[in-house]
Amino acid sequence: MSRVSPGVVSGASYLALIRACHEGGYALPAINVVGTDSVNAVLEAAARNGSDVIIQISNGGARFYAGEGLPNAARARVLGAASMARHVHLLAKEYGIAVILHTDHADRKLIPWLDDLITMSEDEFRATGKPLFTSHMLDLSTEPLEENLATSASMLKRLAPLGMGLEIELGVTGGEEDGIGHDLEEGADNAHLYTQPEDVLKAWELLSPIGTVSIAASFGNVHGVYKPGNVQLRPEILKKSQDAVQKATQSGPKPLPLVFHGGSGSTLEEIREAVSYGVFKMNLDTDIQFAFAHGAARYVLSHPAAFQHQIEPETGKPLKSLYDPRKWLREGEKSVVERLTESFETLGSRGRSIACKS
Repeated sequence: MSRVSPGVVSGASYLALIRACHEGGYALPAINVVGTDSVNAVLEAAARNGSDVIIQISNGGARFYAGEGLPNAARARVLGAASMARHVHLLAKEYGIAVILHTDHADRKLIPWLDDLITMSEDEFRATGKPLFTSHMLDLSTEPLEENLATSASMLKRLAPLGMGLEIELGVTGGEEDGIGHDLEEGADNAHLYTQPEDVLKAWELLSPIGTVSIAASFGNVHGVYKPGNVQLRPEILKKSQDAVQKATQSGPKPLPLVFHGGSGSTLEEIREAVSYGVFKMNLDTDIQFAFAHGAARYVLSHPAAFQHQIEPETGKPLKSLYDPRKWLREGEKSVVERLTESFETLGSRGRSIACKS
């Protein structure tokens, strides 16, 4: 097994991490972050569990990271994503784990956002030999396949010289992710939620010769959490896609680096079956948001007076030590660490970091 330096991976170290997941039969959780609190919680959880991890940010998360007060929303999305990336570059190596740094769903209207971030990575690569991000996601899954793949190929040609990868989506993941997505029609057939293996093969044959590509193939998965019975997962679609590519390319087993979107709320059996078919990345957002909110809320509800008064009305005792933001934000972080510990175990990545130990 190849070892990599702790910190953000790209190029050969990115490929080594994907290969380690493939050969080891495990996957990494990909967590959407919105601020330094969530970034630090993810890094802490990964280090504590001896696992590498994927940190990603959506366009809305990047906007929030930069500050909602910035008047130019488009510029804020760029600066927020860049600020998050700098933060991770600075701290990840100190935590001693390898990190894939990624941007989440971007549809056609958000291509300018990705273009600006790629320009930043080009500048960073010229200065340091490394890009700012490991990979980006371009989600044109609602468009005709030919248009999706043509635009993806064009973007991958910019990324490949930097040692960066591209994630694409084929088929439609139900639900909504930061303003991007497709409504889940409860009780309907929802055939659009299931990717066809021949489409996966076409994408692989076009894109893999250009550079590193990963594919989010839809198998009934949705963003968010829905009541039981409304989501019918069919992980066998992933196996059929792998088999189609393996047969056509005469490659080894499970040649596709696959991505599982909408992982929150899935059962242990569903997750492990998907991973067994070559999923190396599973997105987690809804469950992690809830974990943070639950931890913070538990603290607030345990100290109600401190969040209504600066001084305890009956005793006159100052309450500053209780409403100090570091106290309740830390409880949110600790709750995220606890939830992610469960995910590292479920995905099989616990104790399997390939980062060199100092």
